[in-house]
Amino acid sequence: MSAPLCYRETMTWQDRIGTDPEVLAGKPVIKGTRLSVEQVLDHLAAGWTEQEILASYPTLQPDDIRSCLAYARDLVREERLFPLKTA
Repeated sequence: MSAPLCYRETMTWQDRIGTDPEVLAGKPVIKGTRLSVEQVLDHLAAGWTEQEILASYPTLQPDDIRSCLAYARDLVREERLFPLKTA
């Protein structure tokens, strides 16, 4: 039995996600594929289940999907918003 999510080690997305200027103009992709992180997140946002994504992209592993989520999490974590003064 696996540990509850809150007790699992944090996903290291760097092992599964990379960029290459020759692949999709440098967008972050799942390594070894031409499937962008954006595409996986789009599917999840549209309500696709993990099983539906894996069935549509048979070379993917569940950890690839979790890596996309961890990548997005880290981008949001680092995001800084600065209010603009209005006249």
